[in-house]
Amino acid sequence: MNVPLFIANRYLHAKKSHNLINIITWISIIGISVGSFALIVVMSAFNGLENVISSMNSQLTPDLQIASTKGKTINLASFPAEQVQSIKGVEYLSPAITEDALFRANDKQHIGQVKGLGNIYGQIPRVNGTIQSEDGLILSDADYDYAVPGSGVAWHLGINAFNPYSVVRIYVPKRSNATTMSLENSFNSGVLSIQNTFTTYQEMDETTVLVPYEWLSELLEYEGKASTIDLFLSPSAEVKKVKKEIKNIVGNEFTVKDQQEQQETLYKIMRSEKWAVYVILTFILILATFNVVGSLSMLMIDKRKDTEILKAMGANRKFIHQLFINEGLLISVAGGIIGLLLGSVLILLQQKFGFIKFGNGGSYIVDAYPVLLKIKDIVLILFTIIIVGGTSTLLTVRHAMKKEGFSLKAK
Repeated sequence: MNVPLFIANRYLHAKKSHNLINIITWISIIGISVGSFALIVVMSAFNGLENVISSMNSQLTPDLQIASTKGKTINLASFPAEQVQSIKGVEYLSPAITEDALFRANDKQHIGQVKGLGNIYGQIPRVNGTIQSEDGLILSDADYDYAVPGSGVAWHLGINAFNPYSVVRIYVPKRSNATTMSLENSFNSGVLSIQNTFTTYQEMDETTVLVPYEWLSELLEYEGKASTIDLFLSPSAEVKKVKKEIKNIVGNEFTVKDQQEQQETLYKIMRSEKWAVYVILTFILILATFNVVGSLSMLMIDKRKDTEILKAMGANRKFIHQLFINEGLLISVAGGIIGLLLGSVLILLQQKFGFIKFGNGGSYIVDAYPVLLKIKDIVLILFTIIIVGGTSTLLTVRHAMKKEGFSLKAK
């Protein structure tokens, strides 16, 4: 039996000779509980937002994207497309072109990016889910090529996607013989009819127009070339495993990026915000441990007679030191567990019932505030509480025992 821990547990539950010590002890537990509750709730809220953004981002973003390390374009004739396509788990493969562009419509103009995609994109269910009609993504048919702007681009240009006469003129830089003397001589341009709009996340909605790959390839003079090779995997495929196999095929001449690597800046910002809030709330947790310091200091004074009795019974200085260390840790861990349990219950209820709404009358992607409980966050917060509580307890006990004339070294 761990006797110091047993006695510390009795001290925690037993009534003290001074009621003020009981009050301060409970204030300490409540303070730690509030800190741990806030940590798990806020971190779960960031997890939920990241999950929503990731799901929106993944709709039009390929599972894997291959790009050249030696230039801006990939020569399709020399690229081992058949080998990559034959890898287990690769469901769709399509060349794509991305280029900065100027869009004009209805006497308005907007700067963004034009993305040339293959018709195979229209066969991908999650891509069709972004289109604001049941027809799905249609970039060309037997007679015409079409442009599909993001909802933000359509708003900036005053485009009505349901007007069959809506068109957009797209300007892209000339690759050769460009001159800055006039817009016509510096850019190639073409006109496309509007066919629906798409909606994913705000940045893409406000900057991107989707067009047929062949049409953009001709406009940019990119015949037989592509900016990237986009891969969509089957639901059961292991992204890391497929990525490694592709890397072995294409070698060092190409980079292979998964969805998070394609949107590296976005995910870095989200994680930085989450850890910044974690650090801020940890400082609040540190402030809450001052109550533990006060409670422990008063308890050591209150139990001075018990300490003398234990010494008379043979307890050494290390035993007494460990007893009060355990007491401080029990207060911190008890508060942490209570806060984590209450926070976890609230998060699970929000995930199940979504009772905390964004508001009435607004247009939101999700109705209820998104949250996502992660076990690793619970472990991290509990570890933080143990470190913070243990450090403050250790310093308090050492200072108190030195003041009372004890040596911390066992005889």
